Amino acid sequence: MKFINKISQIRHLVTQTTKPHYVTTPIFYVNAAPHIGHLYSSVIADAISRFERLLHPDRELLFSTGTDEHGSKIQQAAARNNITTGQYCDLISSKYRKLFDEASVCPSRFIRTTDSDHKTAVQAFWRRLSEKNLIYTTNYSGWYCVSDECFLSEDQLKQLPSGERVSDESGHPVEWTEERNYMFKLSAFQDEVVRWAESDSRIKPLKYQKILLHFLREPLPDISVSRPKERVSWGIDVPGDASQTIYVWLDALVNYLTSVGYPNDTLRHWPPDVQVLGKDILKFHGIYWPAFLIAAGMEPPRELFVHSHWTVDDQKMSKSKFNVVDPFERAGIYTMEGLRYFLLHEGVAHSDGNYSDTKIFRMLNAELADTLGNLLSRCCAKVLNPRQIVPFANFELDSSDEYREMQDLVQNLPEICLKHYREHNFYLVIDSVMACLHANNKFFEATKPWELRKTGKNEDLMKLDAILGATMENLRICGIILQPIIPKMAGKLLDKLNVPAEKRFWADLQENINVERPLGSEQAALFQRIYPQKASEVPKTPKKVKNPNKKKLAQ
Repeated sequence: MKFINKISQIRHLVTQTTKPHYVTTPIFYVNAAPHIGHLYSSVIADAISRFERLLHPDRELLFSTGTDEHGSKIQQAAARNNITTGQYCDLISSKYRKLFDEASVCPSRFIRTTDSDHKTAVQAFWRRLSEKNLIYTTNYSGWYCVSDECFLSEDQLKQLPSGERVSDESGHPVEWTEERNYMFKLSAFQDEVVRWAESDSRIKPLKYQKILLHFLREPLPDISVSRPKERVSWGIDVPGDASQTIYVWLDALVNYLTSVGYPNDTLRHWPPDVQVLGKDILKFHGIYWPAFLIAAGMEPPRELFVHSHWTVDDQKMSKSKFNVVDPFERAGIYTMEGLRYFLLHEGVAHSDGNYSDTKIFRMLNAELADTLGNLLSRCCAKVLNPRQIVPFANFELDSSDEYREMQDLVQNLPEICLKHYREHNFYLVIDSVMACLHANNKFFEATKPWELRKTGKNEDLMKLDAILGATMENLRICGIILQPIIPKMAGKLLDKLNVPAEKRFWADLQENINVERPLGSEQAALFQRIYPQKASEVPKTPKKVKNPNKKKLAQ
């Protein structure tokens, strides 16, 4: 069989580098258990890190995630649960660890803001700003939003018909607060933050760069970076002033420095290559964070990758609507790997994704069970492949339309997917792989290999081996490319095709290893179909919890 090796043309796109690669998620606030939005941020960062490993096997990687555990909301949540604040943080943080373990999210550091080295890092960073005379004290007054942990100006508020003032962006209530605070001279760094934000590819997608630059058109006020301990006791003390705790966002943002050993390490990993975050915290990461770093004489992040949120059956996901999607519950139906695939396929960074049980049920069956899984199962079935091998295809197949379409797609696939991965467009990677697999399924149907097996003729059996060999080679290429997205399933596929662990990197895509070898001993089934009665165990949206006091109120 002739195999046109256009794949080798991608070599010039894969650059060599020895610089460590550093990717982060935001650290997740432990005022509630994790939902699919938290999982989405995490699998994006994990896929970015896995892709870097695929591209540069010898490159040192650092992937950081964790939990944000300070602030008044945490104190309130602990009180509602009748446990100590420390116990509450331990409980919720452990749920995030469990979620990441089950979803194959593999950070090199899971940081908690209650960790002792983080406290050291935050106080060292504070001292660095203070020594530069960038922090001062003042009696501060303004509208404070407890839910958002920040002060808001008049133009950031709206007044409800009831007369109550709320945050215009989040809708959370605010209260007038007067207190002594430490202030950071944010106003002094506006021009430098604008120059940083204007750089090409600094904020992706472009939509969010435009939004951030729109924020930066207005003069930046100095910001409060402490809270009186009598109001927010659950926090890190301001160095030299035990009456104040450090503002939760300054505390939280420094976690990215803690994870690389600040202040004791040489910071070889700094600055972060990619910081993944949701659109709701763009202001903190796109204004406060680079300003803090520039003020401290440190380089800001190379890239902020901002993603949108998730709706549920086209409604905003919120606790008040009782439609928050629990990833542990859904994984019981769809598996964590299935959830991971759905989020990376359905999620588009520049627009809100819509979670739907009907959609995920159909997608996983059609793409993972049928298009991918069934193709592998057919190649490995003893009826077609009694010798249980990956055959050597020493036969030139007819140049049919189906064969040409399949070959064109697979030969261009690595170059196309490389570009999509570099832009973090995972949905386009999946679309491209699925198009290739659809073409392979059409080729398989058109050549009718089961009929070739029945004749027993030598030429037909050679042709059968060529069909199986070509299909398995395409599956190998698709399996390598899909590793950052569905690592367990792609690993099972490559195990079944007996691809050595050291031959599963991007550079190996250019090598046609279509040589005869035995199949692996693993089962060929990659993903079990989900049947309607199983899918129906999870409602389309979680049921509304009845108010236990409703009957009493009616009486």
